[in-house]
Amino acid sequence: MDEPRAKRPKVSRGADDYLPGNIVEIEIRNFMTFNHLVCKPGSRLNLVIGPNGSGKSSLVCAIALGLGGEPQLLGRAATIGAFVKRGEESGYTKITLRGNTPEEKIIVTRKIDARNRSEWLHNGEAVSKKEITELIQKFNIQVNNLTQFLPQDRVCEFAKLSPVRLLEETEKAVGDPQLPVLHRSLVVRSAELQRSQQATPLNSIKFQLKALNAEQEKDVERVRQRDELLAKAESMKKKLPWLKYDMKKAEFLEAKDQEKDAKKKLDEAAKLLNNIREPSKKLQQEKKEQDAKCKKFRDFLENVDTSCKQMLEKEKQLGVKVKGKYKDMDELERQEHSRLERIAKAEKELADAELELQNLPPFEPPREKIEKLGAEILELEASAREKRYQKKEKEKLLDQNKVFARQTAERLKEMENIKNKRLQALRNSGADKIFDAYQWVQAHRHEFKKEVYGPVLIEVNISNQLHAAYLESHVPYYIWKAFITQDSADRDFLFKNLRSFDVAVINHVADEIRSPEPMRISQEMSSMGLYSRLDQVFDAPYAVKEVLIGQAGLEHSYIGSKKSDENADKAHNFGIMDLWTPENHYRWSKSRYGGHVSASVEAVSDSRLLLSNTDGEELNTLRGKKRELDETINGLEASCKSIQSEIKDLEDSAAQLQKLRENLVNETQHEKRKHRELQNRVDQKKLKLQSMGKEEDLAVALSKLVEDAENFNIQRFKCALEIKSLLIQATAYRRNYAEKFMASNELEMKIKEMEASIKQQEKVALQASLHFEQCKKEMEDHRQQLAAAKRAAESVTVITPALEQEFLQMPSTIEDLNAAIQDITSQANSILFLNHNILEEYERRQRKIEELSVKLESDEKDLTARLEELSSLKGKWLPTLRNLVAQINETFSRNFQEMAVAGEVSLDEHGNDFDSYGILIKVKFRQGGELQVLSAHHQSGGERSVSTILYLVSLQDLTNCPFRVVDEINQGMDPINERKMFQQLVRAASQPNTPQCFLLTPKLLSDLEYGEACTILTYGNLEEVGDLLWDYWEKAIVENPVT
Repeated sequence: MDEPRAKRPKVSRGADDYLPGNIVEIEIRNFMTFNHLVCKPGSRLNLVIGPNGSGKSSLVCAIALGLGGEPQLLGRAATIGAFVKRGEESGYTKITLRGNTPEEKIIVTRKIDARNRSEWLHNGEAVSKKEITELIQKFNIQVNNLTQFLPQDRVCEFAKLSPVRLLEETEKAVGDPQLPVLHRSLVVRSAELQRSQQATPLNSIKFQLKALNAEQEKDVERVRQRDELLAKAESMKKKLPWLKYDMKKAEFLEAKDQEKDAKKKLDEAAKLLNNIREPSKKLQQEKKEQDAKCKKFRDFLENVDTSCKQMLEKEKQLGVKVKGKYKDMDELERQEHSRLERIAKAEKELADAELELQNLPPFEPPREKIEKLGAEILELEASAREKRYQKKEKEKLLDQNKVFARQTAERLKEMENIKNKRLQALRNSGADKIFDAYQWVQAHRHEFKKEVYGPVLIEVNISNQLHAAYLESHVPYYIWKAFITQDSADRDFLFKNLRSFDVAVINHVADEIRSPEPMRISQEMSSMGLYSRLDQVFDAPYAVKEVLIGQAGLEHSYIGSKKSDENADKAHNFGIMDLWTPENHYRWSKSRYGGHVSASVEAVSDSRLLLSNTDGEELNTLRGKKRELDETINGLEASCKSIQSEIKDLEDSAAQLQKLRENLVNETQHEKRKHRELQNRVDQKKLKLQSMGKEEDLAVALSKLVEDAENFNIQRFKCALEIKSLLIQATAYRRNYAEKFMASNELEMKIKEMEASIKQQEKVALQASLHFEQCKKEMEDHRQQLAAAKRAAESVTVITPALEQEFLQMPSTIEDLNAAIQDITSQANSILFLNHNILEEYERRQRKIEELSVKLESDEKDLTARLEELSSLKGKWLPTLRNLVAQINETFSRNFQEMAVAGEVSLDEHGNDFDSYGILIKVKFRQGGELQVLSAHHQSGGERSVSTILYLVSLQDLTNCPFRVVDEINQGMDPINERKMFQQLVRAASQPNTPQCFLLTPKLLSDLEYGEACTILTYGNLEEVGDLLWDYWEKAIVENPVT
């Protein structure tokens, strides 16, 4: 039973008539042939019309690359950098998609540059290409699917699609999104099933292996008999290491008994040694006590000896002091005789000094002369201070003028930098030699008859940056780098010399009388937002301004606010042919032939040349002011130098007078000092005599020394008594020490006798210990040999109860066991056979037979499961696909019947070979012909174009993509087919849920029937489009400015 007809998911249109994923706006800059383009397509059928080379395909490329496509799918270039407009470094595409609601807009921006780099933005935020791809896939946009996106360079590729490829592309574009997934799964499962069925039959292999094993059973039995004998011999060999282990165990037990006897003898010797050592320890302890008493008396003797020596030393020191006192007495007698001689000499010196002081002549200082010189010095210093004050004032004024001069120079430099910036901007824009031209004019300015201006860019002063953008875009570029003369001879001279600099020379004749058009802005114009005219917003020298107005028509260009954008369509009613607003530049032109008025709109670009502004009058004022300041500074510097010279003369005169005054003062001070020194010498001599008279009397000093000597002798006597007492104590201590020392020696003799007995017993104990260690070592060696024998035996086999019973049946000695092993081995070797690997091969084949049995059972289950899975997937996929192809065929056949030809779309089925399924498009364009598969061999280019577009129209109502792009599909069609094809496109676009469609063509036939669902986007000259299109204009015409 046929399934009901499957339409694509119904998505209701909003009030804006757009579906989710429709393209709302396309903006490109520096992309292929365009500087800048903004296009707002309609929601249904968009007819993009323009002559060849006008840039229609640029729109297709922008959509493909802007929505995640690669350059290769367009067939134009291999790299993204090739799509940047020639001469530019970078560009961008900006595609605005309609979201799930009319208010939701999804803006996808792709920035590209000539170095093949891309940058992606989603609603202005930088994202990765993966995020953009996921976003596009949500709306099922497939720019690499030829049924959705058919660029001009791939139209013929669609006709070359094989039926298999056509089926794949159709599944992706229309119907259930699970169709291509199910198809791929069927292809994979079918291939796996074929591979499993093509494998070598396993049953025959299993039968062959069983037959081989049956033939070799007798030989296998003889091999097994030989293996049993060898196994018995091997089993006997396992008992050999255990017999060796038993022998080592007996040796170990014997060594262990010997070690126990040696340990017993060692313990007895140790006990006897301890019994002898106890009395020796007591005697040693007693001797230690006697030694401690001896040490105590020895310490007392040492202390007494030390004290006795200290007292002897003290007595000796006191004797030395007594002798010193006696020497001092002799010295006093000598000093008294010397004092009397010194007093006599001092009295004579005092008399000589007093006589010299009396004979010194009197001195009167020149006070009047010194005071007069001081007054003259003060007068000269006052004059110098006055001059220094004058100089300071002059220097202050000089600093102020220098500051003003520096500020003026900086302002001049800043204004000169503005000129340099504008000249640099001109050079960056392409005028490479503008600096050379400007410098040449400045160097030869004296040779001109009248003032020469230029370049024009540096002569214009405009304060508003927005007005600067208007003026820069309005005035032709060649005028900005031009020079303006006011005399024909200057023009010829300048043109001759600036020809190589690639700049224009414009001559302005001042005698020409031009009446400027007055600026009249009515109230209605003001209400539209108009407020000025382009010739009113800048300042420039008269000649420069006249040239700009005359060359660029600035009197006819009006300026409006943002409000003017809303009322731009009314501006022409006031006779305005040129209007600037903050966002756009509107221009109206009247056709010379039909009288139609055409309009163009361009976005306002930022100013790149008019970066800064200069004021010519301010520049001249600053230059004059700088000259005045320089003259003032020079005069002040000369005045300062003159005052400094006068100050130096005054300071030199004052210095000479000061030197003369100092000489007089020094002479006066010298005389006063000489008199004062003589008086001081007399006073010193008197004081010296007085001090000599006050020296101590000889008798008093002698009596004091005698008293000191007696005291020292008394102390010496006390020291002698102390020494006597110490000697008595030392005698008593020495007697006690001798008694204790004799007792200690007696104990030491007894200890030595006992130590000799201990050493004898230690030798006996040591021999017992060595014997024990030797026995212990022998036992340990036997232990290790026993452990090694056990490990060797266990490495051969581990004794189990069954093996132990088997060992009991074997010989119990090593010699008998070796003989039995040799007999059994000889018996096994007597059994001969040709193939030594026959048993291994037999068992390997047996294992293979078992594995094949398991594998055959598993493969049978897996094959059943694969067939069931394949049947289930085919049941889901094939009926749906048949129904889908039937729907496409129904629409396709009906459309061909309307065009008086026949065609059908059928599914090319191949059973379970799902990789070969395809869609066949069969058409015929002549009544007598037969239906033939669409290909480049059977149909012409026009016939293939008709078939292709009709197939795409047939998918229109089934597709679940938001838009479709077809580039120049009508090329090669005859007028009749083209007209019918267009009517079907218009009818399909008028359906409720039809996707947005872009049809690009260089021409359309006249008298075509259009519908409300059509939007016409025209590239090129407006006059080339027929008058019938005018009622369906929905968007403004976008021109491509050619440079």
